Amino acid sequence: MPNIVIYTTRFCPFCIRAKHLLKNKGLEYKEIPVDNNNKLRREMTKKAGRTSVPQIWIGDRHVGGCDDLYYADSTGELDTLVAQVS
Repeated sequence: MPNIVIYTTRFCPFCIRAKHLLKNKGLEYKEIPVDNNNKLRREMTKKAGRTSVPQIWIGDRHVGGCDDLYYADSTGELDTLVAQVS
């Protein structure tokens, strides 16, 4: 089971960018689409404290959204987080 979880919607450009980064790094993830699913969106909002997508977790750590993921990658934090949960 992947240690990375990403809540998405189908046509969200930020979701697409975040998934692209993860794929380019060779990382597997569990995608949870919240399109037209109020229950899953409420679950995401409760966990993240945010209503926007994507919302990304690595292990138990909430990374945040797309910009947060790219920032973590640029600082090397993403690699560190992934190594900790692998």
